[in-house]
Amino acid sequence: MSKKSLAILIIFIAIILDQVIKIYVKTHFILGEEVVVFDWFRIHFTENNGMAMGFEFGGKGGKLFLTLFRLIAVSGIIYWLIQNIKKKVHNAVIIAIALIFSGAVGNIIDSVFYGIIFDGSKHKIATLFADKPYGELFHGRVVDMFYFPLWQGVLPDWIPVMGGEMFTFFQYIFNPADAFISIGVALLFIFSKQAFPKEERVSLKE
Repeated sequence: MSKKSLAILIIFIAIILDQVIKIYVKTHFILGEEVVVFDWFRIHFTENNGMAMGFEFGGKGGKLFLTLFRLIAVSGIIYWLIQNIKKKVHNAVIIAIALIFSGAVGNIIDSVFYGIIFDGSKHKIATLFADKPYGELFHGRVVDMFYFPLWQGVLPDWIPVMGGEMFTFFQYIFNPADAFISIGVALLFIFSKQAFPKEERVSLKE
């Protein structure tokens, strides 16, 4: 399989998988509903109004800015991917960039379109292609559902600032797109020499 075909295949599968899971959760769960798969893994439906991991960013105007910024960013990522395909870099680098691109696009789809194709999820299950959607174009909310509370307990008193307080690791709720981005970044770190090769210095002997 060529590097171009590999990238296209990964992008196609990743985006479809991301959207299928999000749409399933959105159309089968009420906001805040949780299913315990294991003690350390739960499906917990929440929506993200801003950045990843539930952070907010400047209200409605900030949301629009963030969505437009993401659109510009994915343009840069796809250019980066094309250049690396031309350079015939290691397949791991191609996979990494393709995953990062897929994750970014997956969350952009939520932000751009979900506000005009879904109605609200509070106290009821949302309807796809609803007559009265909850938002506007470019102002959709990103769907999150993966929750891994691997450890919960009170931190020892000797820990600065947070000592003696209840703590959950890992407390953030994320989605497949976030996972793809994280995996892609990890792969770039592991294969950093292939992803960011240093220019060879040629020494001239007199």
